[in-house]
Amino acid sequence: MLVLLPPSETKAEGGEGPPLDLDRLSFPELNPVRRKLADALTDLAGDPEASLAALGLSPRQTDEVSRNARLWSAPTTPALRRYTGVLYDALDITAFPKGALARAQRRLVVASALFGLARADDSIPAYRLSGNTNLPGFATLRTLWKPVLEPALAEVDELIVDLRSGTYAALAKVPGAVTVRVVTEDRQGRRKTVSHHNKAYKGKLAAALAASRAEPSTVDGLARIAAKAGIPVERTGQRELELLTAE
Repeated sequence: MLVLLPPSETKAEGGEGPPLDLDRLSFPELNPVRRKLADALTDLAGDPEASLAALGLSPRQTDEVSRNARLWSAPTTPALRRYTGVLYDALDITAFPKGALARAQRRLVVASALFGLARADDSIPAYRLSGNTNLPGFATLRTLWKPVLEPALAEVDELIVDLRSGTYAALAKVPGAVTVRVVTEDRQGRRKTVSHHNKAYKGKLAAALAASRAEPSTVDGLARIAAKAGIPVERTGQRELELLTAE
């Protein structure tokens, strides 16, 4: 099983790993695009005003530009420790015992605008690049990533659970992936998509799937793991689950 996670805009500072080495990352077939984007971000960081404009940042966020300027020299840390925020707080990888952590490192992959795909233990620096950013001199990120990401994901011979947000799902389709919609039900039984707690619930589901000793190969198998963890899900399609939350 492979669980695709969205990235986060917020990233942890620092790290104890050596500078970025693309050859040490998983999915090496993505390296040409990774290098092209990393070089573009570091070059753009030489013009802070242009960087802020391209990245959609305010003048108070010049530290994000500085991060990009140091992409090739900054210390690295494993991806699941680099990304922060609501989903990653709910995932809480630091609380995993040794066996569960090993399973999480095999199963969890972050969909990244810069790296395309980053496995849990891939060492990466802090950076700023969103999936909907248009860098000067480049086509859209979807145009860059789609031709290489879709074949890479198509070669994954495992059940894929797609928890990406819309922006990152647009970078590459994953035919056959299981999708999860977080919903709430009103008193009339009508369901609507949850936005406020969406990330937290997906983080909890990702934690349950990553830590489970079971190796699910079907949608029903995924649902059983979620139920065992106290996460209410229902199968609503051939490859669709709904995670039901309280209002």
